[in-house]
Amino acid sequence: MTAPGTRAGGPVGDTDDDLDVEEALALVREPREPREPREGGAAAPTPHGGHTHVGHRHGEHTPGAPSAHRRRATPWPRAREIAARAARSGVRRAPVSVPLADALGLVLAAPLDALTDLPSFDTSAMDGWAVAGPGPWDVREEGVLAGHAQPEPLTDGEAVRIATGARIPADTTAVLRSEHGRTDAQGRLHATRDTVHGQDIRPRGQECRSGDQLLPLGTLVTPAVLGLAAAAGYDTVTAVPRPRAEVLILGDELLTEGLPHDGLIRDALGPMLPPWLRALGAEVTAVRRLGDDAKALYKAVNASTADLVVTTGGTASGPVDHVHPTLERLGAELLVDGVKVRPGHPMLLARTKPNQHLVGLPGNPLAAVSGLLTLAEPLLRTLAARPAPEPYALPLTEGTHGHPYDTRLIPVVLRGDAAVPLHYNGPAMLRGIAAADALAVVPPGGAHQGEETELLDLPWASAGIGVCFT
Repeated sequence: MTAPGTRAGGPVGDTDDDLDVEEALALVREPREPREPREGGAAAPTPHGGHTHVGHRHGEHTPGAPSAHRRRATPWPRAREIAARAARSGVRRAPVSVPLADALGLVLAAPLDALTDLPSFDTSAMDGWAVAGPGPWDVREEGVLAGHAQPEPLTDGEAVRIATGARIPADTTAVLRSEHGRTDAQGRLHATRDTVHGQDIRPRGQECRSGDQLLPLGTLVTPAVLGLAAAAGYDTVTAVPRPRAEVLILGDELLTEGLPHDGLIRDALGPMLPPWLRALGAEVTAVRRLGDDAKALYKAVNASTADLVVTTGGTASGPVDHVHPTLERLGAELLVDGVKVRPGHPMLLARTKPNQHLVGLPGNPLAAVSGLLTLAEPLLRTLAARPAPEPYALPLTEGTHGHPYDTRLIPVVLRGDAAVPLHYNGPAMLRGIAAADALAVVPPGGAHQGEETELLDLPWASAGIGVCFT
């Protein structure tokens, strides 16, 4: 096993000398530097860049003097940075050809070049008449409709009814809009306002010429990008493949239906995590319920071919917490072992194979959400070459207490230019996050009323292309 935080050839995050598509995309999508906490900020990296050997197991701690393991835990901004950069040292992910219907939310792995002139022929921009020369004009009986073959040329003093998008007859001077023309008793067409040469004609190549670059490599595929690609004649686009994620639900106490009873509780993470991962851009290939079975966990992780394995629970030091021993047995490289954040302190990130990572989420539901946004979101973003969201902050409508040493993530709703903290924000509670628009990043020591606080948008509440429930 290589030393923690290293791989053959150099430290985690190093890239090879040959610049390929993935490296070019990485340059386009370079993660922004995280904001340091106001107090007790990001500590200097520990030996091995803050990474630890597998086997240091831990649980949540009550506030007070920092424990030895708390001192080893990674500050929250640093943990997100490690997660964002971790995937860049894996096996190269080859671009794929994706049908337009499946490409929303992906990132272009090749420039989108024009395959033809747009428009590819002179077209009418309005319903009206194609006219030749000065008026008045004699009007042909037959009209020109979109989708039909090239119409007969016009002669001076002649007009023909034309629909928006129809091919312009040769020798047309302009298109006269329907509302700008009238016919007299003899059926001749007169303009009710001046007509300018070329008026309301979209000439061939107005938008682009064949071979022009429409969009560069690294562009996020939005609905508008899909429309442009289709208009330009594309059936598929070359894109960075969607990262594949597998979810492993741990815990013998979990029910999949009915009311909690006899010490058993409903599994909240099984229904929540797969769509959340999809909203973060992943393709969820499997959801497996393993209970508290160390052998089943080892077998599932060892056999998985996903880019990201997500486990729920089992990251602390209880009698059936099998994640750390399983990673040790696999010879995994532990990149993050505990994060200075509440809820969610006992989360972890490990490299299990050269092209695979495991994010171990705490079992409490809101703590799992914290782990998802702290470690899984940056890693998936890097794998998909998606842009990092622009950091922003809003003032809090009321003060909120903080942890003495750790960052706190608090569900908030956005009201105008302010963020309203929500109650029911304990590690086991989902009532707050279910109503939230974002999570406020509260630094150690807390935040006062009116103080601007960094926000993490939830993928379905942001204005971007985050929602991708495929």
